[in-house]
Order: sequence, then structure tokens, then C-alpha cells
Amino acid sequence: MNCTVFKTAATITALASFTVAAHSAPLFSAREAEAKALLARMTLDEKIGQMVQVDSSALKDKSDVQKYFLGSVLSGGTSDPASGNTAQDWLNFVNEFQSHALQTRLKIPILYGIDAVHGHNNVDGATVFPHHIGLGATHDPKLVEQAERVTAQECAGTGMRWAFAPCVTVPQDPRWGRTYEGYGDDPEVVSPLGVGATIGFQRKELSADPTSVLACAKHFLGDGGTSNGVDQGNTICDEATLRKVHLPPYRAAVEAGVGSIMASYNSWNGEKLHGQKYLLTDVLKGELGFRGFIVSDWAAIDQINTNDFKFCIERSINAGLDMIMIPNPPGKPNNYVEFSAKLKELIAAGKVPQSRIDDAVLRILRVKYEMGLFENTAVDPALTASIGSPEHRAVARQCVRESLVVLKNEGRALPLAKNIKRLAVVGAAADDLGAQCGGWTVDWQGKHGDVTRGGTTILAAIRQAVSPETQVTFSPDGSDLKNADAVIVVVGEAPYAEGAGDRKQLDLPEKDAVLIAKAKATGAPVVTILLSGRPLILGSALDESRAFVAAWLPGSEGQGLADVLFGDFKPTGKLPRLWPASNAHLRSDDREAKPLFKRGSGLTWESGISK
Repeated sequence: MNCTVFKTAATITALASFTVAAHSAPLFSAREAEAKALLARMTLDEKIGQMVQVDSSALKDKSDVQKYFLGSVLSGGTSDPASGNTAQDWLNFVNEFQSHALQTRLKIPILYGIDAVHGHNNVDGATVFPHHIGLGATHDPKLVEQAERVTAQECAGTGMRWAFAPCVTVPQDPRWGRTYEGYGDDPEVVSPLGVGATIGFQRKELSADPTSVLACAKHFLGDGGTSNGVDQGNTICDEATLRKVHLPPYRAAVEAGVGSIMASYNSWNGEKLHGQKYLLTDVLKGELGFRGFIVSDWAAIDQINTNDFKFCIERSINAGLDMIMIPNPPGKPNNYVEFSAKLKELIAAGKVPQSRIDDAVLRILRVKYEMGLFENTAVDPALTASIGSPEHRAVARQCVRESLVVLKNEGRALPLAKNIKRLAVVGAAADDLGAQCGGWTVDWQGKHGDVTRGGTTILAAIRQAVSPETQVTFSPDGSDLKNADAVIVVVGEAPYAEGAGDRKQLDLPEKDAVLIAKAKATGAPVVTILLSGRPLILGSALDESRAFVAAWLPGSEGQGLADVLFGDFKPTGKLPRLWPASNAHLRSDDREAKPLFKRGSGLTWESGISK
């Protein structure tokens, strides 16, 4: 459905309260003259090349960066260097691509992009932070800024100066497999945290600081509002709702100076966002005054019309996209060579104006100049050496402990005494680094086990926290519960990412409910730790637990959990979204829903159940 359907007189009147204030973001103007002068020297082929971003695994040869004047390369969730997955492997990999770019006629450097969505998470040994939903529970923009400052430094240490983060979605239906990528279900929660993240990546202004990394607010617009939480689905709402719920975090990010924004896979009332000129150009670039560039998502323009790639190019570029991500997925012939040739044909035919090309390229060049890439693409070895450092992990550990939400603490079951005599820890997730990190951790969908070097599991953290006299037993299936003075049960979701993470029901897995009941049958106090990327329907698990902690997906630093469990720090986390009571009413915008816990719920050490 065309967006203009909603632009009736009544609707425009209703939108008055949502009008964007005068633009106050940095205008990337300091080096505008240089960018324009370079643009004037460029051939059409060189301009088109700047608008192309190719996944490293889709490049037929690294020298194609030089041959086709490519403006950007990325590594998707599974596009790792063939040589290995250390920080040095990645730096060498990126430098190879950059060396080809610097051999072109105009020596325009590439921007290398990566999904650094909870730390520099593709790199083995990097610091892995809690996913966004956990950071949302901190409600602390300054802490989020610190986390992304660390992430920026670790990205820069591998030569990557562009992170596809923060995700400023406002997920309404937790069945969506990307719910954990959102800080919360309310724009008032999301907006300030997105600003903190943007400043953390870029500093207060995008600059030539070698640790300034281009932020990318995503996914514009309405990705968190799809029907039934279906990934890449259809967000059905009027424009007033779209503006009230989903637009504010982008307004805030633009005002904070975000340099790039990624368009969303989803449709709005049946029309793909990648082809929506009204939202991409009129609203984002015009009304909000966005001066950076818009990048497409992974092969997303192909979905505009699956039978006509050339039409997809025409529609998306004219709609306002400035750079196109071309991964060349298996089974699809569409690639960067075909894209470049077809776009050139469209320009020659007058179907894509030259002015649109010049605007897109100027936006890209302006960002590259502001980042100082034309002067220096070298990486300080100290940045590479600092990846996964104790100082960086200390920030992640703080994020973990401030993200924990205590939902129940009956009879002051928490904090546990460090000198407890016998403590039983049960549940396979307690000793599973992959489970506590979740998706987007080295592997795109995540996986179980020791996914990355240097992390600390929850079980290891518990053993480090208790006294030498305490006996800690561990049984994944709860087979060793005899004579326990307390039982810690760690349960939750298996790792997943987009697509595979979509669910129709959100019940706690039956095996987890059985494990909690088994622990309760001992008569010992049961402390349940839930690892999840979203609220789950708890059933009997809450009643059968003396204490219940929503730990989200805390990342690599399990010590942050032990810090709170054993009383070194008080819990301060508050729910960043509603916690549904049943599968019948999951959406946050369901007016008939009576949530199990309200947004903002969370206990310190007082007894009772959070309200």
C-alpha cells in the first residue's frame, strides 16, 4: 500500500504533535568543500563504485575493490578470514582490501563494516557485552556509551571503522527473533540509549580520531512492529502510530550526529521500506535533516521485486538509498558487477537522475573525510593488543551486573552467603559460554560451548566468588542435589539470531520447568537464573523459585552475575519492556494485556515479588 494513502487532512492534523524539531545535529560540513571537489573529479564508474558494498565472501577477487572502485566491504555473520579468527587475522584481512582501494586513481579508502552488535562479537577473544535488551535494563545512557566506546576501540583495532549498530528498534512482539537487539518496547527507553551508543561509537562528533567508528542506526523503520513478530514482515499501522512508536529513536540519533542509517527489511502496510521514498527521503533526509548516508540491508533491495533486479535498483536508489549491500547469496545471480552495469544503464536512460547519484556519493565522501580516512587508515598496534583486555572486560562486567533484573526474592533468598556449605548448580546453561552470549557471537546464529576465548561462564564465576570451604556441585540434569543448602538453576533459550529466532509461542522450555521443579523438591531454596533474549511465559517456574533473576544474554563476563548473586553489588536493573503473562497477549501494544510484570519492575534485596 502506498504511504500516501495515510496523508489525509485529518491525519496531517493528528501528526502535528509528532513533527520533528529543527535539526540540531552536526552537519558534517567541516570538509564539505573537499568532498565536493573530489566528487567533481570522479567518473561515473568511480561514483557507482562508491555506492557499492560487497560482502568479503562474495568478492570474486580482492583486486575487484580496485577494479570496480568499491566504496565499502563488509563481513557478514559467517564471512571470516580464511587464515583464522584472531584480531591479527582480521586486521591483515581488512588491510588487504584497503590496500587495493588505495591503489585506485583517486585513492578513495574503503569503509569496512561489521555487525558489532554486542561488542566486536565476530572476533575470537573480543569482549562480548550483554545484548541490547540487557543494556536496556540498565536504563543508563552513560554506561551504554562506555560499552560502545570499548566496542569502537576493538573494531578500530582490526581496521574496521564502521559498526552496524546501534539497533534502535522498538520491538512490540517478543516472538520476533530480533527482540534482544532492541533496548526496550518504548521509544522513551530506546531513544536515550541509542544516543549513548552513537556517542560511544563516534564520540560527540564523527571525527578523525582513529578510534572513532561510524555508527549505523538500524533498521529504518518499523522493524519491531511486524504482525506476529515475523522477521522481515509487515508492520500494519497508521502513520501517527509509526511516528509515535518507531520514529523517535531515529530523530534522537540524527540529532546526536549518527553518520549512517540502515534501511529495514520490513514492509509498512505492504510496501517494502527499501523502496519507500516518502520515509527514506522526505522524512529521514528532509524532515529529520539526516546528512549521513543510508545503506541497504543484506540483499534487501532484491525483495522489492523478486523478478526484476534492475527495477529494484531503480526503485531503491530513487527512494533515497545511498549505498547498496550486495552479498551475492547462494542461488542468486545478482552481484556487484551486475548491479554496477544495470545502474549505469538506468542513469543513461534517465531513469535514475545524475543528481541522485551525486547526492549519494557526496554523502559517502563527506563521512569518509570527516573520519580522516583520506589521511590515515593505519592501525595503532596498541589498539589491536587491547582487544579483550581486562580493562575492557571490566566495563562489560559492570554492564552485566547492572542489567540483571531480580523479579522475585522471597524470604531474602538473595544474596547468597559466600560461605554457604554446599551449593548445587544445575542446568547445562550454567557452564555454556555460548548460551549466555546468544546469537551474533563469532557465528551468526551463535552456538553452544566455548564460542570465544577469554570469557567466564556462570559456573566458573560462582566458583570464583564463594569461599574455599564451600562445596559447589554441578549437574546439567539436576542429578546431584543431595544435601544442598541452596540450588542455583540456570535455564533459558538456546542461541539464535534473526529468522531462526522467530517463535509462535514463548513458553519456558518444558525441560527447564522440570529441572526447576526437581530442584524445588529438595526443599532447599531455589534461585532461578533465566538466560533469554526476551521475556518468556514462565508457567510454574516463578512460583517454584524462591528467587528469580532475568539475566538476558549477558555475554562473556559471567562474573557480573556472581557479583550480584553473592552481594558484592545490589541489583539495579529494571525491566525495559513489559513481561507478558500468557501467550494470548504477547504484544506490548495489546491494550487488553495484563502483564505479569510492568515495564520498570525490578527488586533490590527486599522480599517479595516485583510489581
